Amino acid sequence: MSRKLRINGHSHLLPYPEEIPEFMQNKGIFWVDKDRKFMLQKNWSRPVTDSSFFLHEKLAWMERFNIDHAVVLNLSQLYGNGLRLEEMKQALRFQNDFNARVQQDNPSKFTCGFVVHPGYIRGALWEVERCVKELGLRLLCLPTHYMDTIGTWRCIFDEENEPLFELASELNLAVEIHPYDGEKFILLENTSWRFHLIWMLAQCADAYHFLTLNGYQDKYPGMRTCFAHGGQLAQINLGRRIQGFDGRPDLFEGKHHPRKAVGHPNIFFDTLVHDTGSLKLLIENQTSKQVLIGLDDPYPLGEMESIPQSSYPGKILDLAIERDIITGQERDEIWSDNVLQWLYGDDEKGRQELIDRILKEPIST
Repeated sequence: MSRKLRINGHSHLLPYPEEIPEFMQNKGIFWVDKDRKFMLQKNWSRPVTDSSFFLHEKLAWMERFNIDHAVVLNLSQLYGNGLRLEEMKQALRFQNDFNARVQQDNPSKFTCGFVVHPGYIRGALWEVERCVKELGLRLLCLPTHYMDTIGTWRCIFDEENEPLFELASELNLAVEIHPYDGEKFILLENTSWRFHLIWMLAQCADAYHFLTLNGYQDKYPGMRTCFAHGGQLAQINLGRRIQGFDGRPDLFEGKHHPRKAVGHPNIFFDTLVHDTGSLKLLIENQTSKQVLIGLDDPYPLGEMESIPQSSYPGKILDLAIERDIITGQERDEIWSDNVLQWLYGDDEKGRQELIDRILKEPIST
């Protein structure tokens, strides 16, 4: 590689208001107001806190911070939980077609994900095939938890979803696990942003618990899974899970020991843990090879430019070098090599094609 790439492994993008189909607002599913000030659902709204939520502004933001390429996940509001079947299918299809168009129009700048609803497994498998083989997408975005067809909340790594993981492995897909909707099944008042600050991290830890207990990292070797937000509570919880497994083996009959998954080459975590102490624990647990940069831009909990926090994209890695947590080489790998390994695995041809597309772009000055 002739220059060190900077590839953001966790980014988000809103459609412009006029790009969102009318039925999405009519059904209260999701829309953005015409002034681009709020994203909305029925009985819910959230301010648009940065102009880089939108495509052209995102490209300008990336140039300003020398970010060569970004992995765009689906919008968490479009997991489809609780929607009627036809509404869910239309909403998710809109999201996937939108992301595919962004990637097709900007191949040097974006790798985009697609989303399916595992509660309808046959339809989910069909949509995976469509997104991969017709739209050219290679990143499957899944929620940590979802509502099944009878209204029960389940962890994504429920054994009923094994056909989905089998197909993901067969197609050599990267998989992103991201939390949302905690307030719909955790019976606490939604106050002081508790579901974003506390429970999202617990949701990631729960999903990691079941991925590793079921041994899916080995059972489906072509599938590489990344946990959002560093799987932060999963890191500090590791010792408790190991002791629980050893102390009550009767509760884990037929399951895989938690130690077998630690540092596994098919399990990745992003860097969005907000402090170097947490990053150090993540790297000590999993090794730096399994960690990739994730900015979660442009959300306010992402690693954005911030005067109160004296922050900027990539700051946590720069601090980690100052504090001897990682080396300069490891920082470069977290910014590029590790992201590419998650996305492509053993597909060297695909990896090189993306590198070539990025390098054809002029270097920003």
